[in-house]
Amino acid sequence: MYKIQANASGTRSIEVSDEHLATIQQYALFKNLIDSNGIIDEPVLDKLKFNVRSLLESEAGKDKALLDLCLDVIYNNNMKAIGLQNLVLLFVEWEMKQENQENQDKENEQ
Repeated sequence: MYKIQANASGTRSIEVSDEHLATIQQYALFKNLIDSNGIIDEPVLDKLKFNVRSLLESEAGKDKALLDLCLDVIYNNNMKAIGLQNLVLLFVEWEMKQENQENQDKENEQ
């Protein structure tokens, strides 16, 4: 379980699990989310919420893991743009660890 800071003052945080991060990866929720300027602000958070809502309304949206991600993280009352920025940073770090683990597993098999 990871904890991300959800606001600038650091008084609010959101707990993120490996399952949440795996769901973000499965649905590629951060792909093409952030504009070329690299700034994560409230409109980017709104865009993510709209994308997830669309997924939930579609046939593919019957996934409990996606619903859990929404309830626990994305639509959390504490989630602000800085929380999304910290979530993206956590996801990138987590994804790199996953890739390193897969590479080590492949090396150990050989």
